[in-house]
Amino acid sequence: MIFDCERVARLEEVADRQFRLPLTLEGGGLWAGVLSSGRCALETDETRLAGAGSLLVAAGPVRLLPAENCHLLAVRIGGLAAGLFLEGLEKPMFADGGGCPGAAGLIAALAEAAHGLQGELCYRLLCELAPADAAGAALPPLVAEAVAQIREHYAGLYGVEELSESLGVSKSHLVRAFKSAMGITPGQYLTGVRLEAAKLLLARREYPLEVVASLCGFSGANYLCRVFKKTTGQTPAAFRAAAVADEAIGQPLPLEQELYV
Repeated sequence: MIFDCERVARLEEVADRQFRLPLTLEGGGLWAGVLSSGRCALETDETRLAGAGSLLVAAGPVRLLPAENCHLLAVRIGGLAAGLFLEGLEKPMFADGGGCPGAAGLIAALAEAAHGLQGELCYRLLCELAPADAAGAALPPLVAEAVAQIREHYAGLYGVEELSESLGVSKSHLVRAFKSAMGITPGQYLTGVRLEAAKLLLARREYPLEVVASLCGFSGANYLCRVFKKTTGQTPAAFRAAAVADEAIGQPLPLEQELYV
């Protein structure tokens, strides 16, 4: 054989995952995927939430931390071209899907492609992802600091006004800048972080709901229940029962160390 396309780029694995708990994509090579629903972060950058339509580009293994129910379709690519691609990839990232418009379609095609077409599609996907680093720009300093403060002080933070005062800007300016960069308001992000912490406590501890609410910054158990049901579609009790039955709960959860327990 004069040219073996699978030595250049080959499909190693397809992962089609619906997940609400931390997910690890195992194996070496390049993971490329599209987040079709939900919001999640990389374990290496917990302060940046990616939303639906974002592209995952990472060396395996890579761990994802969901803020809500998520769906990811991803492929793991090996071969010489994938190795060269990874040499230029400084860190795992979620990139803006608009910067690589053909990537999502190629990932979907790869997931269903017959064996003879996989090598060509893998190579085309690598070419499409080449500008991904430019599509994954860093957060503006104000927004990055707001995210960091929310994640560090969520349990005792009274609201966006207190946050804006600590950052030395007006509430309206912070809300505009935050929503432009993150797609949601700082208040919505704060609620999401509190819910994330509440889920961890519900899954790992037997604390009463009043204690969970207090530890996570909610004003009381009733308010926690209302927000939890509205956001997840489940009551905290139902979530806890399902989590106990889920074997993935036994795995270490990185964000657990952030809880004030």
